[in-house]
Amino acid sequence: MSITLRRTRSRSTRGTAPAAASALLAGVVLLSGALAACSGDDEPADGATSAGTAASEPTATSTLPVPDGVTLTPEGTSLKVGEPATVAYRVSQKKVGVLRIKVTRLQRTTFARSFSGWRLPASVKSSRPYFVTATFTNLGRTNLAGQRPPLYLSDGDGVLVESSQFASRFDACPSDSFPRGFARGSKVTTCLVYLVPDDGSLESIAFRPTQDVAAITWKGKVVAVGAKKKLTKKSGKR
Repeated sequence: MSITLRRTRSRSTRGTAPAAASALLAGVVLLSGALAACSGDDEPADGATSAGTAASEPTATSTLPVPDGVTLTPEGTSLKVGEPATVAYRVSQKKVGVLRIKVTRLQRTTFARSFSGWRLPASVKSSRPYFVTATFTNLGRTNLAGQRPPLYLSDGDGVLVESSQFASRFDACPSDSFPRGFARGSKVTTCLVYLVPDDGSLESIAFRPTQDVAAITWKGKVVAVGAKKKLTKKSGKR
């Protein structure tokens, strides 16, 4: 289910600026074991903003064609935040994406702290927002411009949540699709927004393109947005 959040432009009064019209597209929630897949042969143009589509016939990651010299991370691998994985997935029936993914930071936040000014329906207010930072390097032959980063948040109940999209700039965590010209050798670090239903928690971040592929997961400490890093004392003689 997709939810659109909007704040409409209001009439300005003296000393009050009108609110800019914008929209948040909430992430699609998928039950574990029933991961949806849809087909599509059309590729978005370079710089397009439409989300990518998965193959209609699930294909195990290890069977997909990848460039020479690329070794894929085994399905079902469990990683710590900061460790990389190399993955392949079908962007469409004819196109395969190959990425090196490194999840580098997990953050929890609140609507009051990070979404001030947004008008949120009750169904969204009951969710819990998380920000996830990850670096993606394109190792394949497919230009992935306009595609959504293929990462899900997995909560404690085994529910997979897709990253949310914004129709306008959200500075706190842009949650962008891959940028224009994201061809082989391109690298981008981005922050992704996840809205976990029913005040759920972040258990792990997962790459799982189809339901018959065992997820590659990342786990690590989840810190509050704005939390300062603790300084560690170096050992040694004074």
